[in-house]
Amino acid sequence: MENENSKEKKNKTVLNFIESIIEEDLKKGKNGANVHTRFPPEPNGYLHIGHAKSICLNFGIAQKYKGKTNLRFDDTNPVKEDVEYVDAIKEDIQWLGFQWHSEHYASDYFEQLYQWAIQLIKEGKAYVDDLTQEEISKNRGVPTSPGIESPYRNRSVEENLDLFQRMRKGEFPDGSRVLRAKIDMASPNMHMRDPIMYRILHASHHRTANAWCIYPMYDYAHGQSDAIEGITHSICTLEFEVHRPLYDWFCENLKIHHPQQIEFARLNINYTVMSKRKLLQLVQEKHVMGWDDPRMPTICGLRRRGYTPESIRNFAETIGVAKRENVIDISLLEFCVREDLNKKALRTMAVLEPLKLIIDNYPSDKEEYLTAVNNPENPTDGVRSIPFSRELWIERSDFMENAPKDFFRLTPGREVRLKYAYIIKCENVEKDDKGNVVAVHCSYDTETRSGMPQSNRKVKSTIHWLSAKHAKTAEVRLFDRLFNVPEPDDFSEGKTFINNLNPSSLQIVTAFIEPEFINTNPLSNYQFERIGYFCIDKDSTSDKLVFNRTVALKDMWTKKQILA
Repeated sequence: MENENSKEKKNKTVLNFIESIIEEDLKKGKNGANVHTRFPPEPNGYLHIGHAKSICLNFGIAQKYKGKTNLRFDDTNPVKEDVEYVDAIKEDIQWLGFQWHSEHYASDYFEQLYQWAIQLIKEGKAYVDDLTQEEISKNRGVPTSPGIESPYRNRSVEENLDLFQRMRKGEFPDGSRVLRAKIDMASPNMHMRDPIMYRILHASHHRTANAWCIYPMYDYAHGQSDAIEGITHSICTLEFEVHRPLYDWFCENLKIHHPQQIEFARLNINYTVMSKRKLLQLVQEKHVMGWDDPRMPTICGLRRRGYTPESIRNFAETIGVAKRENVIDISLLEFCVREDLNKKALRTMAVLEPLKLIIDNYPSDKEEYLTAVNNPENPTDGVRSIPFSRELWIERSDFMENAPKDFFRLTPGREVRLKYAYIIKCENVEKDDKGNVVAVHCSYDTETRSGMPQSNRKVKSTIHWLSAKHAKTAEVRLFDRLFNVPEPDDFSEGKTFINNLNPSSLQIVTAFIEPEFINTNPLSNYQFERIGYFCIDKDSTSDKLVFNRTVALKDMWTKKQILA
């Protein structure tokens, strides 16, 4: 019998390191014992599975501690940003099952950020620099030795104010001047060597139009936006750890609310890339069908492929929150969607590589309807009727004329069960002029259908089928991994990640499907029995259904790599 201590240990929830920090803050009454997080994407592309982890973390933490999560678009680069991305990001977050407390934009704070920059200039903590980007970068030097101070570093406050105000008015061309924070050119942290706060950019902004021709840099705008919104815990990925001293410096020197920045390891998955630049390249060079191509790691791509919000949230929870970078096997993501779809997906039969099967002793003018279970995991999904007739379609892989001993499906002289139907025995085959099998002839046992005397007779294999007379055709897109190597960025000299694309990542077949579907709406999930999970694509029409393979029933990729 378990003692009370062991029971308590079992029931105790293990906290990740971020939750531990937050719970300690709550105990101390920090931030009024409130938790306020934010998800701050830049609207310069579509969100991917890495962002999904961050979404689940920021919203999940706030939910756990009865706090709030803001959605804030860090829209400080008008050249790369677009309303299209804003709308897509909102859709993705809501599809994942989250709703933000309030919606904000860094551009909402442009005037306040400008006034704070004026404050730093007046305090001698910021200056206008005329050096070029190349000169600034060169003068920063290396972490092991001090950088070189700009000759413009000691301009007077009055001159800096005048130049900065004229920058705002648009008197200077792009790239001619920048505003820099005056911190420490000898700091071992390169981000503290007089970082750029503002650059001149004569470009129309998707929200502010042409009101501004100077735009704040991310490192300046981000922390101050957090402060304005009263964010308590600014959770970001590990690459921003070296930026934290600068985040702190701005808050401390402006004497404003100071959120706590906490870093966690970003999500890395094998067989894919998650650089926005590389994903954009795949789209622009038409290696994929668009941002929502089912092979893409984007949230909209995963959605179109048939992934469910629950499977992605479960994936995020399963991998947890770490302080160290690591690479997650994509098989875990596939496992999570299999687990979810196994409970939810309606079953149906489809034949992707058809071979004709003829039951010689079944009356040619007879047809009957057999009962099939829609979902054995959920009895409330009920049953459906499937037409049965003399001529059927079966999968070509379910027949072998000269089968090895471990092949238990259809072969001359062997019996198999047709799922939901009868036991049949292969009698002979038809071949074309080239010797290819074009039809399999069988006999059936009339007493082996469900409810009949021999319905429980055992055979070694059950195969699926469709009535040739009744089956409909559909386009089936067999998606596989976009890259054929675990690390797409590992390529030889003269090559790029593009050279690691999997040429077999998409195969399109014309398949046979059951004549009736309960739901033909896009994104409806199905299990093609014995084959895998599929969903109806948005390209479907009333005359032609198009299916995307979400994932195979088993991890066939790993098996193929082992056998190779």
